[in-house]
Amino acid sequence: MSDTSNTPGEKRGLSDAELQEMVAASDAGGRNPTGSVAMLLAIVAVVWSLFQVVLASPLSNLLLPGAIINNDRSIHLAFAIFLAFMAYPALKSSPRHYVPIQDWVLGLFGAFTAMYGYFFYDKIVKSGGLADDVDKWFALAGLIILFEGARRALGPAMAVIATIFLLYVFFGSSEIVPDVIRWKGASLQKAMSHMWITSEGVFGIALGVSTKFVFLFVLFGALLDKAGAGNYFIKMAFGALGHLKGGPAKAAVVGSAATGLISGSSIANVVTTGTFTIPLMKRVGFTSEKAGAVEVASSVNGQIMPPVMGAAAFLMVEYVGISYVEVITHAFLPASISYIALVYIVHLEAVKQNMPTLGDRVVSMGKTIGGMAAFFVGFAGLCYGVQYPVKAIVAVTDNSAMILSALIFLAYVALLWLAASVPDLEPDDPNAEEVTLPVVGEIYKAGLYFLLPIIVLVYFLMIEQKSPGLSAFWATMLLFVILLTQRPLKAIFRGNMGALPANFVNGVADLIQGLIDGARNMIGIGLATATAGVIVGTVTLTGVGQVMADLVEFLSGGNLILMLVMVGLLSLILGMGLPTTANYIVVSSLMAGVVVELGAQSGLIVPLIAVHLFVFYFGIMADVTPPVGLASFAAAAVSGGDAIKTGFTAFFYSLRTVALPFVFIFNTDLLLIDVGWAQGILVFVIASIAILVFTAGTMGYFVTKSRIYESVALVFVAFMLFRPDFFMDRLQPPFEDLAPASFAERVEAAPVGREFRVVVSGPDFDTGEPLETTLLVSVPEEAEGARMDALGLLAVEDGDNITLEEPMFGTPYADTFQSYDFYGDQPVVIKEVKAPADQLPKELMFIPGLALLVLIFMLQRARAGREPEAVPA
Repeated sequence: MSDTSNTPGEKRGLSDAELQEMVAASDAGGRNPTGSVAMLLAIVAVVWSLFQVVLASPLSNLLLPGAIINNDRSIHLAFAIFLAFMAYPALKSSPRHYVPIQDWVLGLFGAFTAMYGYFFYDKIVKSGGLADDVDKWFALAGLIILFEGARRALGPAMAVIATIFLLYVFFGSSEIVPDVIRWKGASLQKAMSHMWITSEGVFGIALGVSTKFVFLFVLFGALLDKAGAGNYFIKMAFGALGHLKGGPAKAAVVGSAATGLISGSSIANVVTTGTFTIPLMKRVGFTSEKAGAVEVASSVNGQIMPPVMGAAAFLMVEYVGISYVEVITHAFLPASISYIALVYIVHLEAVKQNMPTLGDRVVSMGKTIGGMAAFFVGFAGLCYGVQYPVKAIVAVTDNSAMILSALIFLAYVALLWLAASVPDLEPDDPNAEEVTLPVVGEIYKAGLYFLLPIIVLVYFLMIEQKSPGLSAFWATMLLFVILLTQRPLKAIFRGNMGALPANFVNGVADLIQGLIDGARNMIGIGLATATAGVIVGTVTLTGVGQVMADLVEFLSGGNLILMLVMVGLLSLILGMGLPTTANYIVVSSLMAGVVVELGAQSGLIVPLIAVHLFVFYFGIMADVTPPVGLASFAAAAVSGGDAIKTGFTAFFYSLRTVALPFVFIFNTDLLLIDVGWAQGILVFVIASIAILVFTAGTMGYFVTKSRIYESVALVFVAFMLFRPDFFMDRLQPPFEDLAPASFAERVEAAPVGREFRVVVSGPDFDTGEPLETTLLVSVPEEAEGARMDALGLLAVEDGDNITLEEPMFGTPYADTFQSYDFYGDQPVVIKEVKAPADQLPKELMFIPGLALLVLIFMLQRARAGREPEAVPA
């Protein structure tokens, strides 16, 4: 793309056609056959989308045979494999405009092997899931074809890693395997049973999540984009922020956050918003690399924004064992303050360089922020408040579903009538000689009805707390209606009856294209979750997860910070060749339990959701980080800048995404765990200040250019606000030591919910080496005298020691003690017991932190007044 700001030595950005081809090659396949083959593949994609919609519907049990519902993962994978070989060429030199015969053979045979469990369901059930001599060869062929499909769709890394894990299953007993990870190995029959025939490997939890939840959300995004919501969101963002200093960059951040709801792909997000935002950022003074980096940082962060968060959120539901509402509640605050920081980063860049503004409108920053805050509060209030009229309608009639559907349709028609009163929004040309920024007051009517499907989605997810699949189903159904009717109804409202037939045909075409786009966007995700299942299956079959725990403990020396750094680096390295979803599955399968276990041994109780979010955050950073950061290459293709420099700049802008996971591991208040409304508001305000201060410290600019000691002080203030407990614990110990002999007595007498930290020591079952674990024991509701039994902690006095017997199966700590040898020469003993001490509120540490911040502000304000060239923020 040409741009007026290009310098003579700067390379040309790609054209729109080249950019769309790049997105297609990355996300949906680079092959586009013509004629009857194209028609056939379009039909297959539409059938896949419709099958997934019917599967998610509340009438699926009536519309689909039980055998199909029981084998939905097999059918899901069959579609993904077949379309992968149709859409993705084998090599760069392979044909793009027709499908070679070998790809037809591989696609059809791969689909058959994926549905092997469906075709031979009765035989497999009778064998108890154990593969016979025929099954194992079909399973092996299926794995090989799956790996080849993953190589085409996802790049070689995914297939190579899965192959290494599979070879470890077979040859784990070989002498070339290091002793620390050596195992007895498995036969072909046992391995194929585990990986392909049962639900432990390929057809495991990850593929199940892809089948039941992820497809509907990807389809929802594709349909919303096809309806025109993406352009509307970008226009609104530019109307609200484009006139400010550095406005195009600020609009890019907000627009990318909104389109992240639609796209689900950081690369597609970069290209969709970047083709408009990057040239405008360059026009006001951002370099090609910085403009691309802003777009990369904001687009990649779209994957961490609730309520969608990509496929990983649904996987967390299954892996952590909590509801979807809890997952997005815990993820909300870090994601929000991360975007707040990114807006501040681009503001500081603009202020440092005294960039010009676009257009001639003058609107104050305060009014802009107030207006946007009012919109988001109003939108959240609408999503929450709609439950009350809904409950009233449900209470007074048995036909509530019909009435509510009619009311939603009436609301849609009313908003569409409003949209018809203004011209349809056309994409702007960012390279035009004069850029006219849209006026929010004039364009907001054009797309208010796009918010209805989002309100329906959020209502069912958050208020009704329906399953993610059912919530997405109802929101998708509304989008079906919108795509089919928005053009004809607008024509009617505008009195253009002659265009009615053409508008209806165009609406049907939009719906069909949306169904095709949704299916093609799911190919890579379906293959990623299936291939990652091999890695998960290897962990469950071989027990290598415990070996990883020992290895990480050895390498980190038991230091939790060093261990977290190693996990973060592992996520980054794996993520260089894996999509975010697959990276999350691999690293969380290997490392999440390790962090929790070693954290407990270090005396830190780390909630499992915190570890999974930690892995997820570092996984998305791989799309940014050179040398493989695909989003950075996409942004450089748009801007004409250097891809490596763009990636490093984007990584610098994303430092808060690197720092936040370390913070919320140690301060779970940021994840709103056990936090009430009042405290939650305080945490949000302080965390927002902290992330802004951290940003100012790392950017070297606050009110004016910071001196080194001021930058260090700002980072210190940010740490004090993020971790007030760190300082309070040093002023007053958080726990008091109790005699282990009094533990049972204190538990029986304590109020319900009181928490004790108990350090247990004993021999490791496998090695006999000493092992320590810290338990967070919460007093149960059982009557006094039965509480220790309810906890499963059978404490016995043995001289000066309090020993523990092996807990009964099914009691709260039975799994925790699996690693201990209760029948060896050395007993398992309670080593320490700690009870919460009376401590001043940690929030008091905010006072000196904020006081130091005010002091730095005053120093810089005074210096800025003496420096005419400095422009205060």
